[in-house]
Amino acid sequence: MQSVAQGWLVYQLTGSELALGAIMFLGSLPTLFLMLPAGALADRLPKRTVVIAAQTLMMLQALALAALAFARVLQVWHLGVLAFTLGIANSFDAPARQAMVVEMVDDRRDMMNAIALNSTMFNVARVVGPAIGGIMLAGVGAAWCFALNGLSFGAVIAALLAMRFAAYERSGHTESIAIQVKAGLSYILRSPAIRSMMSLVAVAQLFGFWYAVLLPAYAAAVLKVGETGLGTLHAATGVGAVLGSLLVASLARSRRRVYLLALGSFLFPTSVILLSLSRSLLFSMLCLAGAGLGFVNQGATANTLIQAAVPDALRGRVMAVYLLMFFGTTPFAALMAGSFGQTFGVRPAVVIGAGVTLVFTIIVFATVPALRRAEE
Repeated sequence: MQSVAQGWLVYQLTGSELALGAIMFLGSLPTLFLMLPAGALADRLPKRTVVIAAQTLMMLQALALAALAFARVLQVWHLGVLAFTLGIANSFDAPARQAMVVEMVDDRRDMMNAIALNSTMFNVARVVGPAIGGIMLAGVGAAWCFALNGLSFGAVIAALLAMRFAAYERSGHTESIAIQVKAGLSYILRSPAIRSMMSLVAVAQLFGFWYAVLLPAYAAAVLKVGETGLGTLHAATGVGAVLGSLLVASLARSRRRVYLLALGSFLFPTSVILLSLSRSLLFSMLCLAGAGLGFVNQGATANTLIQAAVPDALRGRVMAVYLLMFFGTTPFAALMAGSFGQTFGVRPAVVIGAGVTLVFTIIVFATVPALRRAEE
């Protein structure tokens, strides 16, 4: 909800596609420097403690945005500073939260279902959340999107405090953070399947998601549908994401999940290319539903396959790298999307990004046999 309201306000205040990319760049910049050390810390510290601290910082950031918006004094530089703050919190929250899943499962036989459920929620939330945000933005305005986001952290923190884990045992790590990070990277580089899945996610985020950065401009300048139309477009993406999540969850124990990975990897950029050709709200909604379904299939399946393979001792670090493919590529995706959108227009920028993603996907599946055997 907050991300949609923030993007709309930036575009309303500046009318600039480049400003949309710049604010998103500031929000994602901390992950480039903090995500990998945060993953190592997640393997050394109680994961729940790390998550609660990060969630508290996120809550304060959202409430600060709400206060400025309600007071009608919010400016672009406020959005930039607070987006940077949120990026710091996300860098520590994400790897610890992803790695904490295995500690929540009593019976290891249920671990695959738990990982699939968690990765599905993670990917669906990235799409359904903005869908709800678009509807709320049109209905009650940006300030309430920020406020409701801030208040929602009360439930999150209460749920974390209510969990009962086994007594924390201090890890035996005596190496420096840098050496631990190197060990995690070495593990990934030695595994062609994991390396390839992470590269697919990285390229999809780096190029395929240009459309998400430019969607406020697409709604306003191409479709001319305003806030209500933007909410409808996000809602369509959310519908596709929910359908994708049901598909992934229903096949959590299947030995054919690699086909879901292929389906999502090809469907996502293809749907975005079709979106770039659309001038109809209805057809754009269908394209975005396909993009949401493809995105969730790719992200949730890759997450599940990677977590199934990685040892517990390396889980925080490996998941930090995986999440870096999501969040760490966003600053560059945002700046490139804003620059291309400003230079060539929204539609050409979207098709260029999605085209690069589709070509890379074809190359990876054609040249990496280990990816087709990822289930093993």
